[in-house]
Amino acid sequence: MEIALPSNQTYIAAISGGVDSMVLLDLLIGKAEKCNWQIIVAHVDHGIRSDSLLDKQLVEQVANNHNLLFETTRLSLGPGSSEELARQQRYRFLEELASKYHASAIVTAHHQDDLIETAIINLIRGTGRKGLTSLIDNDSRLRPLIHYTKADIINYARQRSISWREDSSNTDESYLRNYIRRNIMPRIDASARSKLVGILNELSRINRQLDAILAEIINQQTVANELDRAWFKLLPHRTALEVMASWLRQNNLAGFSKLTLERLVVSAKVARVKQSFPIYNNQYLFINKSTLSLRD
Repeated sequence: MEIALPSNQTYIAAISGGVDSMVLLDLLIGKAEKCNWQIIVAHVDHGIRSDSLLDKQLVEQVANNHNLLFETTRLSLGPGSSEELARQQRYRFLEELASKYHASAIVTAHHQDDLIETAIINLIRGTGRKGLTSLIDNDSRLRPLIHYTKADIINYARQRSISWREDSSNTDESYLRNYIRRNIMPRIDASARSKLVGILNELSRINRQLDAILAEIINQQTVANELDRAWFKLLPHRTALEVMASWLRQNNLAGFSKLTLERLVVSAKVARVKQSFPIYNNQYLFINKSTLSLRD
């Protein structure tokens, strides 16, 4: 297995202790000196499992053995916490580290099975176009294992005698991802997998084109970062949803829900002047006489 990342950079490596991330860490360590990478090993204990301290100890030991900086946090989410909440809290910590160390990107161990599972999950949940390609790389989050299967990763770990920890919650089928992983993924043969990945990669390409078009249109309708409200009101509802979502992402507000997006679009069109509507993290949409603005 090989990974390719730009040389002479600092990376935050998200390492859980599971087989995927421990293989990623092994690959990063193997090329760090040659590529002049500074690797910051980041571990998040979600506080969901009673044995999670052992995960932290394993990751910390490997980091120390290779003289790598190690950062960790415990979230204390508790049993039964949603995967989405865990993801949001985890990335908040990782992004704080990226800022602290002036890192080029966060590197995660997502692989091809994750790509397909996530697309299926988001399709079931009624995602928009972005949800189907949410694991495709962007400039700040890199996934160098995305072209490898879970089987590839396990084979590599065994060949290299890499130690890892099995997450006991992975057998709990009350989590949608676990149900899909255990009941649907084994039924997808190599041919179907190849077709699915091809479709997702093509959709990612189309999404990038649409994002560029939307950004250009929004820039034409924005003055001092305020969006022309009269223009927005005339947009068809589905188009308005895309424009609102793109505008929020441009302003680093990508954590909104589908329900919040619907509420913001309707409010932007019909609400009275001087009203404000929450987005998340103490950010609000403000309704002005002729514009829409985003404020704390």
